[in-house]
Amino acid sequence: MTERKPLYNSPSEKGKRGFEDLECYQLALEVMAKVHAFSETLPAKEKFDLYAQIRRCSKGVTGNIAEAYGRYHYLDSLHYYSIARGELNETLARLIDARVLNYINQPEFEELYKLIRLTEQTLNGFMTYVRRQRAGAQEYGDKKAREDSVDYEVSDDLYK
Repeated sequence: MTERKPLYNSPSEKGKRGFEDLECYQLALEVMAKVHAFSETLPAKEKFDLYAQIRRCSKGVTGNIAEAYGRYHYLDSLHYYSIARGELNETLARLIDARVLNYINQPEFEELYKLIRLTEQTLNGFMTYVRRQRAGAQEYGDKKAREDSVDYEVSDDLYK
């Protein structure tokens, strides 16, 4: 495999890494950029449908990786990394839709497909690393924090 040149280089100091330095984030950023470039070729009738959906879910991958990285407890982080993986798969589903509708040619589809699968593989590997590190477990245990459910009372008085 050839060396990839990142689309974004962080201005942070060496040794002070952030989410933007993660390989899975860099790959997700590449997916997002290529999906956005492809979306510009969609027919006008898809402006408020496929165009908007594929752009939104491709951005959801990078956004959820960033959000996961900012969480302290590993279970909280894994939750957002899982959402990022779901957004990545939704992006692929929208590309499959585009392929079936003949909006994207086979070679371009295959290039994006391979990039998405590489991104998913890298994200899965990072999730395994996070799971092994168990950051926050010593202080807070291995249970996810959650709020109790809230009961709502509905009254007809508002509509009289």
